[in-house]
Amino acid sequence: MSVHKEVKRITTNTILEMKQKGEKIAMLTSYDYSMATIVDEGGIDVILVGDSASNVMAGHETTLPITLDQMIYHAASVVRAVKRALVVVDLPFGSYQGNSKEALNSAIRIMKESGAHAVKLEGGLEIKESVERIINAGIPVMGHLGLTPQSIYKFGTYTVRAKEEAEAAKLKSDILVLQEAGCFSVVLEKIPAQLALEVTKSVKIPTIGIGAGSNCDGQVLVINDMIGLTKGFKPRFLRQYLNLFEEINGAVQSYVKDVKAGDFPNEKEQY
Repeated sequence: MSVHKEVKRITTNTILEMKQKGEKIAMLTSYDYSMATIVDEGGIDVILVGDSASNVMAGHETTLPITLDQMIYHAASVVRAVKRALVVVDLPFGSYQGNSKEALNSAIRIMKESGAHAVKLEGGLEIKESVERIINAGIPVMGHLGLTPQSIYKFGTYTVRAKEEAEAAKLKSDILVLQEAGCFSVVLEKIPAQLALEVTKSVKIPTIGIGAGSNCDGQVLVINDMIGLTKGFKPRFLRQYLNLFEEINGAVQSYVKDVKAGDFPNEKEQY
């Protein structure tokens, strides 16, 4: 009889406990089955099916064009691969802003059609009603403050947010609003490390940083950036662990050379 070791799933509760114990939370994005299989087996705690798929998978300049249907497609592909990680899915631009009923319907579709475990929404006080409605329906919500890429045209730039006192004060109150509304965690993107430390200490729920310093309860990066699949994107907050662009490019060149030379396939590689 083979002994099958049961994989203990990460839940929203696990994430909260990790903050209480002072254990850091590791989060990465994934958008497809093959990558999610590798990332999950690598021991990641949370997989974010990010609307960053709009950029890295579809080649758009911003996250705005990706649709709810496309997010569900990516999310379902990821969920089929995952045995351990908590899978969180971004509600895309236009699927929740301004109308809490639409927000709820979008979240329900993601949960039903993809099998994911939670959704993520950008914003603070202005989306409070949507967050509450979604949570009341039994769907966990992760918040997102600081640089909120769906509002990029409002900001006009991808520079660090909340350096000014007014914006910092709003972020401090927004995270309390999100906690009060029932969010189980909040992503903090591109804000000063000192501010991230302050807000992380001010809440019981975990903060997950991207370009927000080392004092957040966890960290997230876009997998395509982290493994160097994307070329030339090197913001300060990114630590690149591989250079897959060069590796794969080299492999393609070798393959092309072998095919052209009649060297592939060889005797052993045919029937």
